[in-house]
Amino acid sequence: MSSSQEAESSLMLEFAAEAFQAQNFQLASEIYERHLQEQGAGVGGWELLLRRADCLACDGKLQEALELYQNAAAHKKVCAEQLGSLVSCLADQTRTKEGLPNLQQADAWGAFTCRECQGFLGEPVTLPCGHTFCKKCLENGKGSSPCSLCRVTPGGAAPPCKVNVVLSSILSKWFPGEVQALRLRHEGNALFQDSKWEAALDKYNEAINLAPHNHLLYSNRSLINFSLKSYEGALKDAETACKLQPYWLKGHLRKGQALINLGKTEDALREFLFCLALDMGNKTAKSEAQKLLFDLLSLIPGSTPGDLPDILKTMPHHLRLKGNVLNSLGSGVPSNNLQRLFRGNMEQKKIYPIQEEVASGLSTTRTSLQPPENKWSYLEVEKRQVFPAQPTWPISPKCNILKRKCCSDGPIQSRGAEVPSKLLKRAAERTADRCVSLCVDPSDLDCSLCMRLYYEPVTTPCGHTYCLKCLERCLDHNPKCPLCKEDLSEYLVMRKFCKTEVMEELISNYLPEELSDRRTIYEEEIAELSNLNENVPIFVCTMAYPTVPCPLHIFEPCYRLMIRRCMETGTKQFGMCMGDAVKGFADYGCLLEIRNVEFFADGRSVVDSIGRRRFKVLQHSQRDGYNTADIEYIEDHKVQGTDYAELLTLHNAVYDQACTWFNSLKPALKSRILSHFGPMPAKDPDLQIHPNGPAWCWWTLAVLPLESRAQLPFLAMTSLKDRLTGIRRVLQFMCRSRSR
Repeated sequence: MSSSQEAESSLMLEFAAEAFQAQNFQLASEIYERHLQEQGAGVGGWELLLRRADCLACDGKLQEALELYQNAAAHKKVCAEQLGSLVSCLADQTRTKEGLPNLQQADAWGAFTCRECQGFLGEPVTLPCGHTFCKKCLENGKGSSPCSLCRVTPGGAAPPCKVNVVLSSILSKWFPGEVQALRLRHEGNALFQDSKWEAALDKYNEAINLAPHNHLLYSNRSLINFSLKSYEGALKDAETACKLQPYWLKGHLRKGQALINLGKTEDALREFLFCLALDMGNKTAKSEAQKLLFDLLSLIPGSTPGDLPDILKTMPHHLRLKGNVLNSLGSGVPSNNLQRLFRGNMEQKKIYPIQEEVASGLSTTRTSLQPPENKWSYLEVEKRQVFPAQPTWPISPKCNILKRKCCSDGPIQSRGAEVPSKLLKRAAERTADRCVSLCVDPSDLDCSLCMRLYYEPVTTPCGHTYCLKCLERCLDHNPKCPLCKEDLSEYLVMRKFCKTEVMEELISNYLPEELSDRRTIYEEEIAELSNLNENVPIFVCTMAYPTVPCPLHIFEPCYRLMIRRCMETGTKQFGMCMGDAVKGFADYGCLLEIRNVEFFADGRSVVDSIGRRRFKVLQHSQRDGYNTADIEYIEDHKVQGTDYAELLTLHNAVYDQACTWFNSLKPALKSRILSHFGPMPAKDPDLQIHPNGPAWCWWTLAVLPLESRAQLPFLAMTSLKDRLTGIRRVLQFMCRSRSR
């Protein structure tokens, strides 16, 4: 081959690689095919053949691709690692054709499911972000990793894993058997770590007797049986876990590993391909599938490409429709095998991401897919409950009976080692009998501070739960937990108290009527707080004027509450009045609007506010430690004709007089005034355009060194002429005092 031909060939191969990267698999395949025809056999030829096989597989032409792979395997020109594209395409075709891309793991226990291990939520610990996990799951993750749901990393040092007291009490009361089974599971895990496999097996047998519907128990017992080389037992437990959770990756991995050791290569390949259909990123499933597929392609004596369809008939697949893998990937018609696989727990509609336990070798990985569309609705006519589906607990209006939905379609079929179907059935009957007499007591979900149903429940790092508003009010007075007195200073620094999601879900699901009443009360309280005419919050401090900035330092608990309520209601307004020895505060004041609030770590804050409207107090009162008032707003009276002309002349004269006085001040004093109040406002084109009069008048009154008793009358005036006259007198007095 000449140098020009070699250059052209190299260029075309680069072009083929680029086409493959751009997912133009047909073009890349055609280029490789042409080079194969021109080059013939040889080391480079086998490499091009495998590249073309990858292109055909990615293009959906699996039969042609498999023939090429088989040809290479027969000549020992391919290894298991080179079958990655084929395995990925097989799994991808399975997931796409049969609607698996949107699957997510079902919640076995609904709100009581740990989203880390997917098991029953035992020793629940609530993170600052509001998500709750098992204590063991957080300890295994060392508490420093981000939350697996929201990816938020706890600030500062890793928070201690303290159990959510209220939630733990509820679980112990409602599910004593599951709580006991969880304790046995942890004991079994500890024994497994110490290689005491027989003792660990006994613990898991006892746990399964108490909780025969917990898929994690069967999965972990499968691993114990595997370690004891009891592969039949391991397989049966893995199959039971898969029945309980059909789309749970860990169960199918356990099953595949047991099948390998039982010599059932084709069945194992089926399981690992299904695992990849659930999670393409699972390295274990992909590696095992590549090895098994390589063995299948290379260890068939005397096979030829034409024998491929018959060979594939020995590879049963979850989604096999016409007898072999290849046909199953090319047809959308459901078969009896497909129906048998997916019927059972079809009522479990909620699917969520899973992440396996990280402890003691009883763990695997996570798959995160999405809830499926109703693509399997045609199977509803054949669905059956091999095990009870997700528990449902209807609430009666008065008694709030908590009921679990149990199997009633005949004996429960189990493949779990040493757990006969009669045992499972008796356990289900015991559960049903127990749940009939179990009541959801609303007092179990009452806040210990307000003694009402939790509203926006928040759990502190020490494990105690309160209503959000109740907790904030307590922290206004003391940065310690109201119950255990643990220091919550670091928690207070966050300034963001996230609601405990599992508690909200429990209340919403099981106490909907009580929650509705509680929400109505809260909304009525907010509506009352939003009224800017009645019970308006009053900050008793200093003099405030319309349009003039009024920065405030908030440190008293009552005013912390007042400012927070102003922000929560959305009004962002409160009244400012001077103190009065008799009435508590003056009869006239100014409504301030909050422009910004800066919080400090200890709960103090600096409020940037500005004056808006003047008001007259009609009635003095108090609320939750701070003053309130019923008020009416006051405005300047407008004048016309000759009165307006006289007012304009007076206005211009006093404005010039105020400018002269301000300019005569010392530079240091002028600088302090400008930094605090800003520059003096300009004259308005229309004196009466604003109900409070010209802004420069209020700015001048704010900067004049007047006593409080001399300032208050200006705020109450409704005549601009009287206000200008008063300002002129003060300025004249200031000028005379300076001349002396």
